[in-house]
Amino acid sequence: MPSRPPGSASERRDSARTSVVWHALGPVLDGPPLDVLDIGGGTGGFAVRVAQLGHRVTVVDPSPDALAALSRRAVELGVDVAGRQGELGSLADLVGDGSADVVLCHGVLEVVDDPAAALAELARVLRAGGRLSLLAAQRHAAVVARAMAGHIAQAHALLDDPLAGSRPGRPFRRFSSEELATLVGDAGFTVGSVHGVRVFADLVPGALLELETGTTAALLALEQAVATRSEYLPLATQLHLLATR
Repeated sequence: MPSRPPGSASERRDSARTSVVWHALGPVLDGPPLDVLDIGGGTGGFAVRVAQLGHRVTVVDPSPDALAALSRRAVELGVDVAGRQGELGSLADLVGDGSADVVLCHGVLEVVDDPAAALAELARVLRAGGRLSLLAAQRHAAVVARAMAGHIAQAHALLDDPLAGSRPGRPFRRFSSEELATLVGDAGFTVGSVHGVRVFADLVPGALLELETGTTAALLALEQAVATRSEYLPLATQLHLLATR
């Protein structure tokens, strides 16, 4: 799946941050129209592009403002994307069991109270043989980032506590690749691949992306090169898993 040409430094960094996920999804979305469910898809950063490929896309998100922005974006780009207001915990009631060929769950598992229950709900809405694209925050990289920023106590707390640093009443959970793969397997999925996302993209200064010709392309190539190398997974800000129901 080709990447869109980046514009500003911010757009170039975003391109580097998402390129690995789009590359992994390419074979999944390259084919006849599928029913794609985007959980927490917000304003449609992924959903609209998937709809542009000809797929039938539904976004489920708790925010009415985000869904309104999604609708405007879809209209501007001339695609149909359905928006449904709701939470992951009641997903099957919203869309029905076995209603999706592909589920995108990006940046959501971190904020649910019970990740195992959430994954069981995703398994309910996927058809047999359906694919799950799961993107979640990775804990080891957060330890390094906190330590480098001088927040030593926070880094120490994150070593063994996936919820360290969460605000009261607002959980934010980080995972290791082993923990995430176990959760997904226990929910009845077969993990096909694990990718490290944003291994270097968050570290490269924005000025380089703005001023140095070719830096963005080189960064994209580097992210792709290390995405499946196990030694770099602990350095990835996020982990991307593709799994089959």
